Amino acid sequence: MNQKVRIEVPQKGQYIIDRIREAGFEAYVVGGCVRDRILGREPEDWDITTSAKPEQIKTLFHRTIDTGLQHGTVTVMLDKEGFEVTTYRLDGEYEDGRHPKAVTFTSDLEEDLKRRDLTINAMAYNDREGLVDLFGGMEDLEAGVIRCVGDPEERFQEDALRILRAVRFSAQLGYFIEAKTLAAIRKLSPSLERISRERIQMELVKLLVSPHPEYLRTAYDNGVTQAFLPEFDQCMVTEQNHPHHCYSVGEHILHSLNAIEADRVLRLAMLFHDMGKPAVLTVDGNGITHFHGHAAVSADMAKTILQRLKFDNDTIHKVCRLVLYHDYGNGIPADKAIVRRALNKIGPDAFPGLFAVKHADILAQSGYMRQEKLRNLESWHRLYQEIVADQECVSLKSLAVDGSDLIAAGWKPGKVLGETLQKLLELVLEDPERNSREWLMAEAERLKR
Repeated sequence: MNQKVRIEVPQKGQYIIDRIREAGFEAYVVGGCVRDRILGREPEDWDITTSAKPEQIKTLFHRTIDTGLQHGTVTVMLDKEGFEVTTYRLDGEYEDGRHPKAVTFTSDLEEDLKRRDLTINAMAYNDREGLVDLFGGMEDLEAGVIRCVGDPEERFQEDALRILRAVRFSAQLGYFIEAKTLAAIRKLSPSLERISRERIQMELVKLLVSPHPEYLRTAYDNGVTQAFLPEFDQCMVTEQNHPHHCYSVGEHILHSLNAIEADRVLRLAMLFHDMGKPAVLTVDGNGITHFHGHAAVSADMAKTILQRLKFDNDTIHKVCRLVLYHDYGNGIPADKAIVRRALNKIGPDAFPGLFAVKHADILAQSGYMRQEKLRNLESWHRLYQEIVADQECVSLKSLAVDGSDLIAAGWKPGKVLGETLQKLLELVLEDPERNSREWLMAEAERLKR
C-alpha cells in the first residue's frame, strides 16, 4: 500500500537514492528513520534499502565501507557522513536466536519488509512511490500500538532481542503492546538468556532513559526481567510496611525512575538504589519492615549486575557511588561543617548528582514527612552551593599545605605525615578560615610535639 505521506529526506540520502535509481535499481529510506519522520522526530540514522547488490552499490560511489557484506550492507560515505545501504534480503534459518545462518538477496521489497520486527519499523519511502506500508505501520502509529510483523512468535524466535526491543519501543513512544505480541513476549521471554549481555545492556539503557522508564513493569509482568535482571523481580515482591513507604521495593524503584531526569547514570542509580533491600529485610515485633545497611548491599549488587551486563568501568564507578551514598545524611539537619565533611567523604564529582537522587527517592516514598524531608534537602543544597561559591576547602587537594611543605619543614615522609595532613584537613572542614599556610604549619608543629 502506497500512502500520500511526504518525508523530507536529507540531501545526501536523496543523492544516494537518486544515484541508485539512475543505475536502474530500486531504493528507499527504510525502518526507524521513516517512523521517526512521520512522528516529527529527527532520525539518528538514515538507512537505505535497495534491489542493487552490494558489489553494484560499490561501483556507484567513490567511497564505501564493507560494513556487513554477508548481510548485504555497504556504508556509503559522503563528506565523512555514512549511510548504510542494504540489499533487499530474505533471512535464512535462525540457529542462535539472534542471527540468521544465511541470507538470500531478493529483488522484492515486500520480502525484505516482512522479515522486520515491528510494523512501525517496516515502512519504506521514496519521493516517487511515496510511503510503502504493507503491514499497517501507519495505522499502528496512529493508534499507539506496538505490533509484530506477521506471527510474533516467529519474529521473536528469529531474534530474541526483539522481545526487549518491543518493550523498549513501547516505553519510548508511550504505546501499548498488542495482545498477540504481548502473549508471545510472555511465552518466549526465557529465550533472552541466549542474547549477549552487551545487547541487553543497550536496550535496557534505552528503556530507562525513555519518557516511560516505569514500563520496566511490563518487562517484569511478562517474565522479561527474569531473564537478565532477576534481582529486580525480587524487589517487586518485597513489601515495605513502614510509615515512610507506600509501595513495594520494586514499585518504589519504578516511581523513583519517573521522578528523575532522563540521564543514563542517574536512571541507573535509581534502578539500583534499593536493589539490596530484599537481602537485608527484617521485621520487628510490630510488623514494621526494616532494611538496615541496604545502601552498601545495593552498591555491591549494582557493581555485580553492571559488570554482568558489560557496562564500562566509569559508569559502574559513578552509579555505585550514588547508590552507596543515596541515604547519607538523611534526617540530619544541615550545617556547613556537616556538608563539607559529606563533600569530602563522597567526593565533589558525585555530590551534585546525589541531590537529584535523594529528591527522586523522597518523591517515590509515602507522603509521611515529605515536606520536612524536601526542606532539609533544600537546606543541604543551599549550603553546598555556598561552599562551592566560596571555594571552601573540602579535600586534601585544596588544603593550603601539602606533604612537600611538611617535608621542607623537617618532617619525614611516611604514615605520620599522612595522618597529620588528614588531621589538618579535619580542622579546616570544621572551620574553613583555618585554611592558610601560616595557621596550618603552626598547627602541624603543635601536633608534632
